[in-house]
Amino acid sequence: MRWRAIRAPDDGRSDWFAAGARITSTVMNETQSASEPVTAPTRAEHAAGMAAYQEAGLRLAAEIGNRGPIRLTDGGRLHPDILAAYWKHGFYVFQGLIGGDEVAELRRDANEMLERAPVGPDADVDARGRPALGLDYARRPYLFAKPLADPWGGTGLLSGRHPTQMTQPLPDEDAPADVVFLMSSMCQAMPSGLRLYGHPHLLEIAAAINGDDFVPFNDSIFVKQPGLGGSVAWHQDGVTHWGSPDWDEGIHGFNFQVQLYPTAPASCLWVAPGTHKLGKIDIEARVRENGGSEQLPGALPLVCDAGDVTIVNRQMLHASFANTSSELRISLTFGFHRRKSVEGQKGALGVEADEVVYDAQRIFDRSSVIAVAVDARRQHRPDERSFVYEPFAGLEDDFRFNDETFERVIRDYNLNDLAI
Repeated sequence: MRWRAIRAPDDGRSDWFAAGARITSTVMNETQSASEPVTAPTRAEHAAGMAAYQEAGLRLAAEIGNRGPIRLTDGGRLHPDILAAYWKHGFYVFQGLIGGDEVAELRRDANEMLERAPVGPDADVDARGRPALGLDYARRPYLFAKPLADPWGGTGLLSGRHPTQMTQPLPDEDAPADVVFLMSSMCQAMPSGLRLYGHPHLLEIAAAINGDDFVPFNDSIFVKQPGLGGSVAWHQDGVTHWGSPDWDEGIHGFNFQVQLYPTAPASCLWVAPGTHKLGKIDIEARVRENGGSEQLPGALPLVCDAGDVTIVNRQMLHASFANTSSELRISLTFGFHRRKSVEGQKGALGVEADEVVYDAQRIFDRSSVIAVAVDARRQHRPDERSFVYEPFAGLEDDFRFNDETFERVIRDYNLNDLAI
């Protein structure tokens, strides 16, 4: 049976971390109407119902390829063959880009964040009774959801960009009431996360795609615990520029995902290759024309090993399914834009008041996190060649990583995110 994606009522909220999702909905099969609720599939039924779709996706992924180690030109720029492959399909998988020692550091810090999470969305202490991490942050760094739920699909959250809701399987009886779904403030909460933000190869990729004056978007950590991790409904990330006369396939930037553990089709991100070129897609129509099933044809899973890095165009149609598998997924996610796509734009995705405009000072302040991250990495890995971030060339001494710049630049840096 293919379980049917449905639209849930709009709850009227728009704040990113207000999406903490005690959202519930009816699940229907493709032969029933909204007035005929049925029991949601169990975890085992959902996994079995996904098997054939996953196998087809893996075959398509093998056919397309679009993965391999990073390759640079003699001048240190991203190889044009990789750029061409990215622009053709809208994604690429850089295999083994993050070394094993760095993956270990990232795992340690990410797991500490999880251990320091509050025991629930309204709690202030962690599982050991300690004050939870982030009580003094301007934005709490944890978003909770119900196990195996879809907290954004079919709602008005995040500018309503998830118009249909994914199947929400029944969790096991011993599942907790709420689970950590998303964590933020990577550069403030994780020393290794700040250093990753200054990784020379990642920043070179950003420069190759968005220009040497590229600017940041935001960052978050997706957590898909085995048998508990929720879904993210089919969507395109971009919001601001769909009607722009200057629209092209790169105008909304891209996102990296750094994988800390091996991923499987049940846990990983799925993409629909080439959809970044199509403009704004009527997702509801696609699901409806697919018999109401969220198993959209032509999509493939970005299966990865630990240390692989995916890059996905923010206009790409993409999603992830409820993690009914036994695989843990933790993905450090952060994106970058062209500067010209951001300057003068109003804030999007409901993360702040609509009247906020991204002026040169706002862009400079948020971009300064990159400059500090580059130096934090230099101090930790002195034998590695550092990236030169063009907008801060000559300003390096003002943005050395130390206690002063942590307070001035890093603390609550995500208040200056640049969401379009």
